[in-house]
Formats: sequence, structure tokens, C-alpha cells
Amino acid sequence: MKKQYDIIVVGGGHAGCEAAAAAANLGANTLLITMDMTKFAQMSCNPAMGGVAKGQIVREIDALGGYSGLVSDASAIQFRMLNRSKGPAMWSPRTQNDRTLFTIKWRDLLENTPNLHLWQDAVTSLDIHDGQIRGIHTSLGIDFNASAVILTAGTFMNGLIHVGEKQIGGGRMGEKASFGLTEQLIEAGFETGRMKTGTPARIDGRSLDYSVMETQHGDPEPRAFSFLGPTHLKHQRPCFITYTNPTVHDIISQSIDSSPLFNGQIDSIGPRYCPSIEDKVFRFASKDRHQLFVEPEGWKTHEVYVNGFSSSLPLEIQEQAIQKVKGFENAVLHRPGYAIEYDYFIPTQLKHSLETMPISGLFFAGQINGTTGYEEAAAQGLIAGINAYQKIKDKSPLVLKRSEAYIGVLIDDLITKGTDEPYRMFTSRAEYRITLRQDTADERLTPVSHEIGLASSERMRNLESKLKQRALTIKALAKTSIKPEEVNPQLDAIKSSSLTQSVKAESLLTRPNITIDLLRASSKSLSEFATSNNISNEALESAEIITKYAGYIGREREMAEKLLSLDKIKVPVNFDYHGQQSLSMEAREKLSKQMPENLGQASRISGIRPADISVLMVALNQHVSHETQE
Repeated sequence: MKKQYDIIVVGGGHAGCEAAAAAANLGANTLLITMDMTKFAQMSCNPAMGGVAKGQIVREIDALGGYSGLVSDASAIQFRMLNRSKGPAMWSPRTQNDRTLFTIKWRDLLENTPNLHLWQDAVTSLDIHDGQIRGIHTSLGIDFNASAVILTAGTFMNGLIHVGEKQIGGGRMGEKASFGLTEQLIEAGFETGRMKTGTPARIDGRSLDYSVMETQHGDPEPRAFSFLGPTHLKHQRPCFITYTNPTVHDIISQSIDSSPLFNGQIDSIGPRYCPSIEDKVFRFASKDRHQLFVEPEGWKTHEVYVNGFSSSLPLEIQEQAIQKVKGFENAVLHRPGYAIEYDYFIPTQLKHSLETMPISGLFFAGQINGTTGYEEAAAQGLIAGINAYQKIKDKSPLVLKRSEAYIGVLIDDLITKGTDEPYRMFTSRAEYRITLRQDTADERLTPVSHEIGLASSERMRNLESKLKQRALTIKALAKTSIKPEEVNPQLDAIKSSSLTQSVKAESLLTRPNITIDLLRASSKSLSEFATSNNISNEALESAEIITKYAGYIGREREMAEKLLSLDKIKVPVNFDYHGQQSLSMEAREKLSKQMPENLGQASRISGIRPADISVLMVALNQHVSHETQE
């Protein structure tokens, strides 16, 4: 057995798998250690990838050369593009996945990744000397050495499961927790906290009456997450929608004192945007129903996931309440819902590379940093894997700007603002939503990743082909005239003003409700152009978005350039904030603690005011002048 590696990744969840794959694909001799090799990237909660903002993250991971998009496509049982009725900045891809197949596909990719070695074991402690990581120790008494270690422990560090009054040590139901690492890291100077998440009961679908529920089908023409596409999803499984009711709420309200969330058994913070059913009933007492999504767990299983009914109530209460939901009158449970508490580390202790400040060469990724969600974890794992490689090769870290990627927003929010509740990505967290569309992830990130050696040449060829096709389409839209007789019947049908004279296609496309598909159907020349040049649907859609939203995109780009000018003003290492008496006391304390690398990062720290930034800019100019004189 080898005992020496370049990089060791601890944990085989979404963050760990992406970290290990990225490091190995870059050329690092990498070891991935997990407690159970049958659970790679286990979907511990809902069997789905993507969604609002999360879908954009999966496409960004794929554009960078990560595996999550490929695995999602290979295991998809349904695809939907969410928010199609809104602007393209809100369009968010989502797949419903086969939970078992998802893990199998991940293992297949990992086992066929060069430079990547797998080991099943538990890590009991880290080998740290003089502020530098040296390796890890395992429960089997093995010492593995490495120049960098990426810790992706998920919910396993001192994990505690709650079902009513019952408490079970574990990282997931049926899986043991990890102990010892938290205490060692606290001793090394890290600040830690406790968080809580939860999951619903799983139901035998054969016991449900789907005929009384709303059916939610996938898109008629499903897309792919991966830019390497196309999708191979020929058939799809439907999901279903039902609702709670006052009877369900009464049962839960009468039993609220038996919930660990309300009787003091749990005092850690849970996810604001994915609360338990008892929390929803308590907080939104005026509502007489809550929407539930009934999601199949795979192609060949009857097990279903009840999205929206997360609970840690006693089993008998969960069963009693859920059987009062329409369509669930005869529901048979496979397993109860539960809450889980676990340790996390305050993310302001990290650099933007995700390397920890106290320990050189040690990286954190995933729920250990206070986030929730497979997608957020996978994104952090990918960046940690890249930057661990950059670290051992003495190269500059890859730090994505807020204007470049949702991943950049995610990491910047964690590092500069911290979090006291499980962080979830939303489009509203990004200042540059129009630029950070899901369809532009490849053009924003693939060249960056290809330059460092991760994104393949195939990805670059696909991107170049798409951009060439888009440019041809935009040119064709500017040249092609649309005659009234060609398009007026379609305009009348959608109640858009008729034409009285010919107009250029690009001008007509700027109207609301006018799509490039409508123009192709109306104009023989546009249709022939698309066919003869073999223009892809993605290139056509991209050309439509750019044409429709050119003004908005331009203004957003100008704003980004102004704000990014602050990121160019570097702050010297160990700058003396306490010596700047004109700064507010809060600013001095927070800046000294978080040590931002530039003025832009400083401006995004919670509690830092514009006046503080002005003072700091003057102080930095004086500092530079003083150093120049010396």
C-alpha cells in the first residue's frame, strides 16, 4: 500500500468526490478516503439536482470540468427547466434522479479517473506540525501522508440524529458519525458551531393514490446539464403534487411539544429556506395548507420522497399526520423523517481558495463550511480540489469573482460574511444575474479551467463551435427582413401589434413574447439559414437572449466593472486596522478578524459601511505613499 500522496480528500460525499476528481485530473496523486465506498455522493435528502440558482451551479461545475452534470444527466429520470415564464436570468435546470444510479455512476467515474486511489476507512485525526498539514491517521491505525488535505465531512462530525425523543449518533440514518476531528481542530485554534438539517419520511409508492394528485411531467424536449451533452433521456417519470390541510396541521400542532425542535432537545440552527413541517405549521399558522412534491426515487423502485414534509416528530405522529394528506390515506412508511445535528466551522476562517487560515495546506469544502445542498457542496469541493493542486505546485489559486460565477458568489459570501444558518444559494444573492445565466456557464468558465489544465479540449471545441454559431445567428438576425404577410398571423395569435412594413428580425425579436422559434417558423430565409448552417438549439437560444436583453446586459457589465475596481485595490497582509482611528470600532474588529485580501472583499463584509471603505481607501493610499518614500 502507498502511504504518500500529493493530496488526500477525506469524505466521499458530493464535495469530496468533486475535490478528488479535480485534483487527480489535474495530475495530483490523490487518495479519497470514505467510510463507505457504496455511498459515493449519496443523495441523503431529495433525489434531485439543480433548481433555482442550484442549476446554474451544476452547469458551472460542468463548464469547469467537474463531474456533477455528467452524473446528473446519466441518472436523470426527469428534466425540467424551472422559471421559463420569467426572464432567462431565472431559468434554472433541474433533474429528478435515480438515487441508486447516481451513486453507481459516480463510482464508475471515480474508479476510472487516473491518479485517483480509493480507501475505505474512518479518519480519526489530522497530522499537523508547526501550522502545516502533513497527513491523516485512520481508525485502522494507518498513517497517510500528503502535502494537502481536503476535509469534506458533511454531517458526520459529531452527528446526532433525532426522531422524537430518540437520539442516535450518526452522520446519516444507519451510518455512524465521525468523532475526534472537531476537538483537534478547536485545539488548533478553529471556531466551530452546530447546525441542523432534516429529511422527510420515505413512502412506499404502491400505497399512494396518485389519481387525486396533480401530475407534474418533465419538459417535452429535455435538455442536458452537461455542455458535453446531448441528453439521452428518452422517457421520463412524472412527479406529483398534493397539499397538507387543517387536519394535518392540527395533529402536528397538538404534538409540537414532542418535536426536538420545540422541546429544547435541539438548539442548533436549521435551514431557513427548507424548514420542517412542524416549523412551517408553527411559523405560518395562518396558512391552511402547504404544497408537497411527491418525487420518485428511481426507475425501478416504488419508494418516494415527500418533498416539503421534513420532520423530526415521533414516528407515530409522522405516520398519523401524513395519512391525512390527500392521496396518502393508506400510506406505508419505509423509514421515518429525522433531524440531524452536526459540527461546522465558521467559514470566515478560510481564504478564498478554501484553504484554512490557521493550518497551511488544509482545505475545507461542503457542509463543514455551513452550507446546505448537494450543489453548493460539489462546487466547493471542485474549487478546493483545484486549489489544493495549485497550492502544492506553488501556483496562484483559482478565485472566481462574483461577476464570473455563482460559485464565486457562494464562496465570497461564506468568506466575507460568514453564516449562522445553513447557507443556500439563490439568484437574489448575485448582483449579476443576467450575466450569470445557466446558458453562459461554458463561455464564462471553460476557458479559465482549460488554461489551468482541467477542462478538456473537447469542451473548448464545443464552446468555440457554439460561439461561432451564435455570432452567425446574430448576424443573420440583423440582415434578415421579415415581411408583414409572413408574420402577422402569428403576431395576431399572440396579440402583438401587426406589422405595416418589413422590419429586421432583430428588431422584431426585442418584442415581448416573440421568440426566435416563431421567427424561424415565419421566415423561410431564417429557417433555411439555421438548417444549412446546422445551428444548435443552444446557439439559437443564446442569440435570442443576447438580442432581447442587450441593453440590460450592457448596463450590468458596466456596473460590474465599477464594483470590480475595488477588487483591484489590494490590502497588505497584516494591515493594522486597529491603528486606523477613523474606522468604526466594528469595522476595525471585523476587518482584523477576517483580513480581506482587497477592498472589494472588505466592502462585502457584513457590518462594513461605505464610510469605512472611504476611510480605508485613504489609509491604503497613505500606506502605499509611505512605503514608496522608504
